[in-house]
Amino acid sequence: MLAKQLSVFLENKSGRLTEVTDVLGKAGINLSAMSIADNSDFGILRCIVSDPELGYKVLKEAHFTVKITNVIGFSCPNTPGSLAVVLKCLSDANVFIEYMYSFSNGDGANVVIRPSDLELCEKILQSKKVDLLAASDLYRL
Repeated sequence: MLAKQLSVFLENKSGRLTEVTDVLGKAGINLSAMSIADNSDFGILRCIVSDPELGYKVLKEAHFTVKITNVIGFSCPNTPGSLAVVLKCLSDANVFIEYMYSFSNGDGANVVIRPSDLELCEKILQSKKVDLLAASDLYRL
């Protein structure tokens, strides 16, 4: 159950994140989840949006450097140790997690991961009966 994520490269200067959210908002695109990683020169905004293809198009037209990346989303209980159980299944199979972001809501937590091997990761999570999120569900969160 792969989902498409936008990765937007941003200069570290005031207002750039506002510009991205403004472009997406004016196109009627909702942000479901996002994470920002930065260094001294630039940041990478990784986000799940309601329409990744349109998001890519409007951001490109606004002269942002953007790419689409496949990620996997899943849900787990919002309890201590439940994420560790899922991640252990992956690490035991030598699936490296390049990055991850998550958000909880009540009794559940939603997690987005970029594994080193998407196909193997998905197969392992399915075999362990992890609640994978369909792309359409992630886009509507």
